[in-house]
Amino acid sequence: MDSNTPLPNGTSEVVLRAKKLNVYYGSNRAVRDVDLDISENTVVAFIGPSGCGKSTVLRCFNRMNDLIAAARVEGSITFRDDDIYAPNVDAVELRSRIGMVFQRPNPFPKSIYENIAFGARINGYKGNMDELVEQSLRKAALWDEVKDKLKQSGLALSGGQQQRLCIARAIAISPEVILMDEPCSALDPISTLKVEELIQELKQQYTIIIVTHNMQQASRVSDHTAFYNAEATEKGNKIGYLVEYDRTEVIFQNPAQQKTQEYISGRFG
Repeated sequence: MDSNTPLPNGTSEVVLRAKKLNVYYGSNRAVRDVDLDISENTVVAFIGPSGCGKSTVLRCFNRMNDLIAAARVEGSITFRDDDIYAPNVDAVELRSRIGMVFQRPNPFPKSIYENIAFGARINGYKGNMDELVEQSLRKAALWDEVKDKLKQSGLALSGGQQQRLCIARAIAISPEVILMDEPCSALDPISTLKVEELIQELKQQYTIIIVTHNMQQASRVSDHTAFYNAEATEKGNKIGYLVEYDRTEVIFQNPAQQKTQEYISGRFG
């Protein structure tokens, strides 16, 4: 598959689409000409070496790069065919539909209950809060571990539990897409396995994009994989670009691009 060709949609609806996406930090271009389709209820993994733009592209999907003063995005990203960078789009409302889980668990310094309820309340949730908290914790496979200590601080949980609490917090505001930026990099193997199992369950209801340096993890949890690389400029900066995007089994077993094969097989220089 040509690196500039979006993944064929098949029977699934395209939820997110990037066309000729370029990202700049000041005068430096960090990512060039990324074309990418993300289909509904799939898990997409972004893999590649450090500095190749994986997290930069991920943050474009819910406009987190807006929070960086020098960042500038060119090209287009659509969410269900609507341009998310259009002047009339509320970035805060967008982030309630496209949630994010970060590399290191970052619970609020509040109770477990309030970690879930806080965002929902801010977003105007009018339903039964107790039910929402329980449902969100159940979806994050955490309810049985914390149901008797909902008033305790979320910071008192283990690292793996904190990360699942952050996933529950994201779920509570009813997103359609969940972005995960290396969600297991700070976790032990057992906690990592729980999060991976959770991702498989969540894709029944959500579209998930995960950035990971762990190729085994990408091969285990994702349906499609995007391999990014970077090249140096004359100024010594790196520009990330999309090398290849296809079904995960194709990327790992029969990639079209030599660079992908070299990276997957560990011969990448």
